[in-house]
This record gives sequence, structure tokens and C-alpha cells, in this order.
Amino acid sequence: MEYVTTVKSRELGEGLRRVLAAAGLSGKEVADQLGWTPPDVSKMLNGRRAIRETQVALLLGICKVRGAEQRRLLALCREANRPGWYQQHGSHLPLQLRTLLDHEDKATAISAFAGNLLPGALQTADYARAVISRIVNVPAEEVDERVAARVARSAIFNRPAGFTYFVHEFVLRLPVGGAEVMSDQLHHLLRMSVRPRISLRVVPTSVGAHAGIVGSFIFMEFAEIKPVVYLESETTAAFLEEDEEIRAYRRIIGSLAGTALSEGQSRELISRVALEQFDLGEDQHG
Repeated sequence: MEYVTTVKSRELGEGLRRVLAAAGLSGKEVADQLGWTPPDVSKMLNGRRAIRETQVALLLGICKVRGAEQRRLLALCREANRPGWYQQHGSHLPLQLRTLLDHEDKATAISAFAGNLLPGALQTADYARAVISRIVNVPAEEVDERVAARVARSAIFNRPAGFTYFVHEFVLRLPVGGAEVMSDQLHHLLRMSVRPRISLRVVPTSVGAHAGIVGSFIFMEFAEIKPVVYLESETTAAFLEEDEEIRAYRRIIGSLAGTALSEGQSRELISRVALEQFDLGEDQHG
């Protein structure tokens, strides 16, 4: 059975690791005492396996955890096992996408670099449909629910979180869906770029090689767990959590911040490209 690694399951895993450390117990010792397998314990402590409330209670029992911390961790377990909002958009969403949606929904800050397509949360429905309908491994009958799920990601901007997006100029000029779709999409970017807590900055083509050239990513920070970096390809996705990985992507973000145009300059460039797309659309109709 597939399991979505949610923010709550990661938070629960970190809480249980702290409990074990305080009790001076290893995962293997817990497995031996409770009759579990060491791999299962490892997955639970890393938030990568469903864990029942009775299992949490047993683990807390042998670690002699009582009171407020016991109640907090049991409540986290119940929340981790509750279906996420992404299930409203259909049962065909791939596992890695469901995990990403859950993390985006809980993040207190998101920084991202987009090198080939606009960030999903900033896409219009027409842009998203133009992209998803051309992905050869997405069945035609799943396009509608994937578009709906992608558009629904914009709900994250209604939360008190900070968002920083670095977008390469190439992405603005790639004619996804044609001139009219791109013109509308670019005007949507302009509207979003003036909203509170959203910083949208363009990495101009003129800079040549840059820190984000290795690929697009999403860097998510949370209130209770360590940051997570999301990477995606056609057939797989990765959630990076190791300290050195997080430090590496913090350095990339810092370098992009020194390379990209300012917010004002970025809006000027987006406006120029949007006007070019509008004129192109007029010429096509004419």
C-alpha cells in the first residue's frame, strides 16, 4: 500500500526520535522490546510509514513519556493519518505530487527556482492545461483533475507564509499554449507579483550560467520540522532532507538572489514580454 509522507508524519517522526534519544534507546532496542522489525521502526521514525496510535502509545510507554508531550505526539499521529486535502482532486494523482501538495500547504516559507516552466502555484488554468496535456505519460482522462489540482495550489497564497520565486527569462518567452495563453499568464504573474509576501524575480538570459542552472527546485521551510527540498523529473521525485543538501540549496538561493533582477525590474521585463505576446496574438488574429 502506498503511503504519503506528510508534514505531520515527518513532525511525528522527529518527535519520536527525540523521545528515543532522551530515553537512551536505539531503534533496534525499541524493535526488540516491542517485537517490531528494525526497518519498520526506522521508517516510522523518518515519517515514511503509516503508524497507528496504539503503536505510538506503546513506544511512548517504554520511553516513559507522559503528560503534555504524550498528548501532543498522539494527536500528531491522528493528524498524520487523516486524508489530505489533495484527495478532493481525484485518486489518480501520483504519490510524489500528493506529498508535494501536503508540504506546500504546511510550509511557512517557500523559495523556488523555475528554469523550464512557471511554478505550478503561479500557473493559470489554460497554461496548466497546455502543459499537462502535452505530457505523454499522463492519460487523457486524468488531465482535468491534474489541472484542477495544480490551479488549487494557488490557495497557499492565502496563508501567512513567505514566497520567493526565481524564474528564468526563458520561461517567460516559451510560448506555452500560444500567444493568448501566454499573454494572460504573464499578466497573471504581474498581478501576483504585487501581492504581499510574494517576491517574483527574473533571472535574465544575459547573465549566462547561474547557480540554478542544474535544474528547478522548491525549497520549503516549516514551523516544526527541518526544511525540505523538492526535485522532480518525468518518472521520479526526491525530497532532500540531509543537512548538507539543505545548506547546498541555501547557497544556491543566496546566489540567485544576487543574480536575479530586482522585483521592479522583473515586473518591467514581464510587462514587455506580455506586450510582445499580446501583439503576436493580435497579428495571428489579423
